[in-house]
Amino acid sequence: MKSDRHKKILELIADNNIGTQEELADALNKAGYNVTQATVSRDIRALNLTKVTIDGVNQKYTTLSHSSPVPNDKYIRVLKEGYLSMDMAQNILVIRTVPGMAMAVCAALDALKLDEIVGSIAGDDTIMCAVRTVKDTVNVSNKLKKLIKA
Repeated sequence: MKSDRHKKILELIADNNIGTQEELADALNKAGYNVTQATVSRDIRALNLTKVTIDGVNQKYTTLSHSSPVPNDKYIRVLKEGYLSMDMAQNILVIRTVPGMAMAVCAALDALKLDEIVGSIAGDDTIMCAVRTVKDTVNVSNKLKKLIKA
């Protein structure tokens, strides 16, 4: 049942601009799946869904999985759309994003496969990247600034 529901979720977000858990739960319930918001929340995490801006204002769920290659320009677009500011604390790079965009920006950062970044964690509007050294943190910051301004 869960795998069928996951397939349906992927189908729904591919065919519709679904931007909230409530919208996704409603669509699933209309499709015959009896789900709660908590179930949808768990499914979103399990499917590694993220939100992207679709028109500069509204957002929708999408997948940025590593199994389906997406051109780098899409990742850069997500970075540009979600990025607000960046600061560093030793070897930690803190990136502020538009509310709700941290997971998408973090997935885009991960997809860039910057060797200097050991790992990253995203909240709602903040990303913390653990970087190997302070020097690497400066380098990553400069690389990201160039990508965002390009």
